[in-house]
Parts: sequence; structure tokens; C-alpha cells
Amino acid sequence: MNQINASVPLLGFAAFSGTGKTTLLEAILPKLVERGLRVAVIKHAHHDFDLDEPGKDSYRLRKAGASQMLISSRYRRAQITETPTTEATLPYLICQLDQTQLDLILVEGFKKLDFPKIELHRQAINKPWLYQDDNNIIAIASDIKTDTTLAQISIDDIDQLTDFVVQFSRQSQSQQYPIKTASCDDIQPQGMLSVDEGRSRILDQIKPLDNPQTVELKQALGHIVHTDILSPVNVPQHTNSAMDGYAIRGTDIDLNSYTVVGQVLAGHHYPHPLQIGEAVRIMTGAPVPQHADTVIMREQAQQDGDTVTFNLAMGAIKAGQNVRLAGEDLAIDQIAVAKGQTITAPELGMVASLGLDKITINSPIRVAIFSTGDEVQAPGEVQQQNCIYDSNRYSLFALLTRLGCEVVDLGIIEDSEIALEATLHQASQQADMILSSGGVSVGDADYIKTVLDKLGKIDFWRINMRPGRPLAFGHIDNVPFFGLPGNPVAVMVTFLQFVEPAIRKQQGYPHWQPQTYTAIAAEPLRSRLGRTEYLRGYFNWDANGRLTVKSIGSQGSGILRSMSEANCLIEIPPKQEHAHIGDKVTVIPLKLRL
Repeated sequence: MNQINASVPLLGFAAFSGTGKTTLLEAILPKLVERGLRVAVIKHAHHDFDLDEPGKDSYRLRKAGASQMLISSRYRRAQITETPTTEATLPYLICQLDQTQLDLILVEGFKKLDFPKIELHRQAINKPWLYQDDNNIIAIASDIKTDTTLAQISIDDIDQLTDFVVQFSRQSQSQQYPIKTASCDDIQPQGMLSVDEGRSRILDQIKPLDNPQTVELKQALGHIVHTDILSPVNVPQHTNSAMDGYAIRGTDIDLNSYTVVGQVLAGHHYPHPLQIGEAVRIMTGAPVPQHADTVIMREQAQQDGDTVTFNLAMGAIKAGQNVRLAGEDLAIDQIAVAKGQTITAPELGMVASLGLDKITINSPIRVAIFSTGDEVQAPGEVQQQNCIYDSNRYSLFALLTRLGCEVVDLGIIEDSEIALEATLHQASQQADMILSSGGVSVGDADYIKTVLDKLGKIDFWRINMRPGRPLAFGHIDNVPFFGLPGNPVAVMVTFLQFVEPAIRKQQGYPHWQPQTYTAIAAEPLRSRLGRTEYLRGYFNWDANGRLTVKSIGSQGSGILRSMSEANCLIEIPPKQEHAHIGDKVTVIPLKLRL
């Protein structure tokens, strides 16, 4: 049984209006208290109720503008929160209760949610039975009998109802009706996946591609190494001087003077073993002579003819100083660049220093993209009435190109089953991943789901995030498919949270994680408890050397301007309702510009 989380037994009373739910609860509550149960009641009201009376202090303060009013006396306390935009969910309401002081939670209303309920039914109301469409109903309290194996109780027999509720509470505690224990951090709305859950499910189904390609050095820049690159030589190849000076034997450092027997420039060498008391003038990078293992810098030396002395006042001479040993950077067969590493400027230079002119990389991921909808037009066309220009393919093109992907642009697909099926089949033959934008929201054309189900296995999810709630993911002919939302900002945010990690895994990054920073909120940041919120923001260093962040522009999911002006996303996690000035928040840098 799929139930809403609570750490004490949870039991609902489900009925149509007029059945008498509140009257029944009013009668049963004193009897439950007499049995020693500590009971909380959550009631769902469909109308605009108010607990306050006009003229009371709390009423006056609320009407003056307080969005939350907490009033307390010696015997009780109450908090009234204004919710003009979003109604609180049952999981959220449960988490407002102090469950350590409770034995049972009774719920009046929320009859469409998944948790154990007693159906209340009166024949005079002339409403259909609820239990026939709700597997969460465990008993029926009615004034008539019905054909069911569920427990049936007379709705007017308060004692029998009390016995059933007490028995339910005790059996729940003993796991006959298992109630999942959870903390109030777990307030995930029913039927939604958290961002972490969605990402985890996706990554579990993504496999790295093994498609090696050998390319010239310059072509490897920005790509991922397919196989460990081993050094074919020692780096440096010879023991050499780290500076301009004089090379001597380390065993001779106590001598007062040395005989200069030669000079070595970079690219040349002194062909004879160095003897006792001999020195060779040497340049940076030149190989030191045989038996020499110490170099004294030129500034410390004074040469007179073939004799050189060293000024010890400028520093003592230590055996082995100013010499780079052969193989000190890399020894023969040592890994120079590991598999899975990205070739950037240092790696490219290092591979070149080994004498290699080619690198075996993972071939770039090929990603097919298209937009859906008869209302979507390509830029450059004369705009038709009730139509919009397609921005999503261009945003996706930029995001994919930044990741080193090859983009297969399939254009805009009309709203027809034949066109969509042909496009998806073509994409699965040409690409390693498929991305579409639009057409995955609840209420979209049924043929989209029909075609996707026909060609592959696709799940339609609601992700508990804003922006970017609708998401489809699955496979078409073993090619991963993402159905992204239609709103431009939502497309980018869902790409960064779900598609980029999948691409990174396909590319061969074993443990890729997005770059994040902790910043200080420079302004109040609003969110909704129980949902991951991604605000467009701008972060910078303040005069005190702290990384601070503030939101920027309108946060509507269709407003691209705010994404253009932002340099980060501010992540507000589900546990956090809002951030105050000075609170720490997580920021995700936006690297959307090439």
C-alpha cells in the first residue's frame, strides 16, 4: 500500500459533503481520548475559512499585512499562515505536527491521496461508493450494507467505530498496517520525483559509450582520452640543469676553486666524465656531464680565466641542488594522461612533449534535437498569428556544443503521429541520444505518448522542481530519449540537472559532478517548502571577500532575458522554505556561453 509518510498511524475519513464527517469525528474523539490515545486532526476545507474574529488582536495584525501570525497563551498556541498562491500539501501539514506527542493522526478530507481511510457513506446522500475506485479504503461505515470483503460498521455505532480506530492504531504500531516512518524532511508531494531521485533513475540506465577514435593532437583538444597515454620516454630525457650556472661533482663542494673544462648549451652535451675539481659552465635545460650532480647559479660564481670560485656569502652549496633528474616528471611507461581525462592545454602540451602526434579519444557523442508543436516557427520566417519562434533548439545547440557533442538538428516537427514517429525513428538511427522540447506536459496530445510507447519504453515524470516539472525519459531502440519541457528557461534548467549528467556518463566521465559554490544570500530568496527551486541569480565577491548572490530578473519559466543576465542558478532545496539575508545557499555557475 502506497502511503503518505508519518511516524505515527495515519487514518483518514473519506466521504462526500453532507455525510457528516465532522459530526462523527466530534463524537469519536472523546472516546479515543478516554482510551488513552493522543490524537491530532487535520481537516481539509474547500472554502475560504478564517479562525479569527474581526476586532481580535491577531485578526487586526494579519489584516495589517502579517503573512504568518503566531499567537500563544499559557494554555494553547496557534499559527495562521496566509497561502494566497499555493495550497499546503498533506505531507507538509503532517510535518507541522509534533509527532513525538501523538499516538494517532486523523484526517478529514484529502480523499484522493494514498493513505489508509474509512469510507463514510449515507444512503440519503445518494452518492457513489468510494471504495470501488480507492484501494486505500480499509473499512466502510454506512447505514446500509454493500457487497465487499472490507470491514463494515454502522455509521451510527460510535462505540464500534471507536473500537475499530483503536484496533487500527495498535495494529499499525505492530506493523499489521505498516506505516512508513520518516522525518519531516521527507515531504515529497504525492506522485512526484525529487531532483535527486530523477537524476539517479536516469544515470542508472545510462551506459558509457565505447567508441574510440584516433585523431591529430590539435583535434583532441576538449575531448576525453579513451585509453591511458603512457610515456614512451623519460621526462626530462636527461638529468639537466635547472638554471644557468656551473655543474660540479657533489663530492667536491668543499673545494675552494674549480677548473672550468667546457661549456654546455641546451641541445648539446659535454662528452667526458667530470673529474675531481672540474666544473662545466652550463645553461638551463642542458644535460649535466657524467658524474656531475650539482649546479651553482651563475650569480654566485666568479670566473677568472679557467678558474671559477663561488661566493658562499650568497648561500651555501648543497649537493644535488638545481638539477632536474631524468624521469623526474615522467618515467618510461608511466601514465601521462589517464583514461577519462579531458585534453586541455596542459595535457596537449605534455603529450606533444613526449613526441606523440596522435591521441585516441572517445568519439564525440551525437545528439539529435527537435522541437514539437504547430505553434512553433523557425527564426527568419514571417511570424504567424498565435505562433512563437523556436528558441529551444538554439539553446540546446549551444549547451551541447559546449559539452563537445555533435548536434543532429532535425528541426521543428508538426503535431502529427506520422511525422513524430518518422523523426524518432530517424533520430534513433543517427544519434547516441535524442532530445525533444515540448509535448511532455499533462494534457498534451495523446499521440505523443502513443508514438513513444510504440517505439520504445518511456516514462513520463513530474519532477518536484521549479522551473521544469514535466520530464520524459526512456529509450528508443536502445538510444536514450529525453522529452524536455517547452518553456525556454525550463529547457535549460532540466538540461543542466538531468541531460548533462547523462551525457557526461556516456562520454566516459566516471564520477562527474557539477561545479557548485556556497554563497551568502544578499537579499531574501523565496521558495516553497517541499520543492527544489532554481532561481536565476548573479554572484560576485563583496568588499569583505565573501561570495554573495542575489536573484536577477523575473523568474518566469518562459523569460529568457533573466537567463541571459544571470551567471548562476541559486538552488533552494526542498527542506528550505526561503533564505534570509546572510543565509548560506548553493549556487551553480552557468557556463552557457562559448
